[in-house]
Amino acid sequence: MSFLGLSSSKPKSSKKPASSLQKQYLLKEYAEQTLGSGNLRLAVHLPEGEDLNEWLAVNTVDFFNQINMLYGTITEFCTPQDCPVMSAGPKYEYHWKDEGQFKKPARVSAPVYVDHLMSWVQSQLDNETIFPSKIGVDFPASFKSVIHAIFRRLFRVYAHIYVIHFSVVVSLGEEAHLNTSFKHFILFVKEFQLIESKELAPLADLIDSLLAQVKN
Repeated sequence: MSFLGLSSSKPKSSKKPASSLQKQYLLKEYAEQTLGSGNLRLAVHLPEGEDLNEWLAVNTVDFFNQINMLYGTITEFCTPQDCPVMSAGPKYEYHWKDEGQFKKPARVSAPVYVDHLMSWVQSQLDNETIFPSKIGVDFPASFKSVIHAIFRRLFRVYAHIYVIHFSVVVSLGEEAHLNTSFKHFILFVKEFQLIESKELAPLADLIDSLLAQVKN
C-alpha cells in the first residue's frame, strides 16, 4: 500500500502557554501562514533575522502536538496485545530509556513506549531551564542536543504508525493528514540536520519520495 497521495491541508497548530514570549507567538503565526500557503519548503526556513533557537522551540511544540494527535487516532488499535514491542517492522525495535525508572533500555509495548515518550517530551517542554518563556532568559548550551533527542524519538512514532498501522490510518481517512504532517516534519529535520540518516532508515524510501516531490 502506498504511503503517498499527499495533501496540502494545514496541519493542526499548537499554542505555547500564555506566559510565552510574544515573539514565539509571532513566529508561530508566521509558521501557520506559510503552512497555509501550501509551500512546506518555505514553511521550514528560518525567518530572516529571527533566532534559530526560538524557531526550533516553536516548531518542536507544534510537531509534538501534531504527533500526539495523530497517534491518538489509532490508540485503540495499538494495544499491548497487538503491539507487544515498540517497532517499525522486524528490523527496527525501540527500547525505552530515561533518567528515572528505566536507566537501562527496556523492551516495552508500543503504547507504553509512546506514553513514556510523550510524557518525557512534555517534561522537557515544561522545563523553563530548557524552554524558557520569560523575557531575557537564554536557551541553555545543551538546547540543541535536547532538540535532537526529541526529534529522534518523535520520528519513531511516525515510523511505528506508518509501518504497523498505516492500513488503519487509511481506513480512518487520515492518510492525507499523516502524510502532510510527516512531510513537514522531515523537511524541518533535513533543514536543520536534526536526525542522523541511520535513524531514518525505517522510512528511507518514503522520505526519498517526499523529498523528490519538493526539489523544485
